[in-house]
Amino acid sequence: MFDFGFGELLLLGVIALVVLGPERLPVAARLLGRWIRGARNQWNAVKAELENEIADEELRRSLREAADAVRQGAQSLNAAHAGLADAGGQMTTLAAARTDGADAATAAVHEAISAIDRAEISLTQATSDPAQLSLLDPAGLPTSDGSRGHG
Repeated sequence: MFDFGFGELLLLGVIALVVLGPERLPVAARLLGRWIRGARNQWNAVKAELENEIADEELRRSLREAADAVRQGAQSLNAAHAGLADAGGQMTTLAAARTDGADAATAAVHEAISAIDRAEISLTQATSDPAQLSLLDPAGLPTSDGSRGHG
């Protein structure tokens, strides 16, 4: 704090002894000690208060940064939620479209089966008529010499 050497302190003590005398020197030393102790206490109190203010300000700043980080996290979470909701809606639309496509494919298969059934019925009716059977059986067809088929 102060840059006093031992020689300077000894010189001050001698001057104080000469000026104050041996009776008042201990009282003056106690009074000076109290003032120095009071000044130190005041200095330490001011220093502690400044340190507390600095720590409080750092805490406030870190709380603001944490609150900003939480807000940014909430915004990104909301954006992700909206993206997932959009993706879910698209998946629902796709699933509905696939279901409609599957229904259309199923209907086409049923239509094809119905067509095959109709063709089988027509074929059955044609084979029951001997005149039409000859049209379906190449062996039953007349040849150029008038005989029927190959054999």
